[in-house]
Amino acid sequence: MEKLDREAIAAMRRSYGEKGLESLPADPFKAFADWLFEAHQNPFIVEANAMVLSTLGTTANGVGEAISTRTVLLKDISEGGFTFFTNYSSRKAHAIELNSQVTLLFPWYPMERQVSISGFAEKVSEQESSEYFATRPWSSKIGAWASAQSAPLASRAELEERFKGASEKWPEGTDVPRPPHWGGYRITPISIEFWQGRYSRLHDRLRYERSNTTSDWEVTRYYP
Repeated sequence: MEKLDREAIAAMRRSYGEKGLESLPADPFKAFADWLFEAHQNPFIVEANAMVLSTLGTTANGVGEAISTRTVLLKDISEGGFTFFTNYSSRKAHAIELNSQVTLLFPWYPMERQVSISGFAEKVSEQESSEYFATRPWSSKIGAWASAQSAPLASRAELEERFKGASEKWPEGTDVPRPPHWGGYRITPISIEFWQGRYSRLHDRLRYERSNTTSDWEVTRYYP
């Protein structure tokens, strides 16, 4: 099987376009909503709302700290934050419980754009979690009951059996309750950076920053 050698990997590069980032709306959430809409309209982006979430938790043996990263889906932009839903027993949830500061990254490569966000995560209300859970497809609801997210799994067959058991308990067409261990987090940002790829690696970076989650935003352009 052919593989890329060191020189081939080092030579991987592309020249980004001429489209610049001269200015953005004063409200970073308006700026983000505009970019998200454009990403959603782009046929080369599979899931525009996919975001990379990084958390700081403990190592597997519980000694020391460890950064972990995974992709989750943005499901709401409201009340001054970015919301996603997950299992509250998962690795990410345990990390957030220990350290609520997290980062998000939206990598919209086909558009030569990315948005990076730093902020603090907190659980949304049970009502909000239940309201969103009710909108999910039946199979996704069953999956939430079947998965003990982040726990060791002996085999794929075990997961399939748990899914089968939950689907028999709540057949398709019936009301599937929200698991008590499942719900949302809202990330309230203190920094939102918009990045636009440019020629000769002279990329544009505009960052909205504030000292805390309630103060006013300041916008600064940074060297690439």
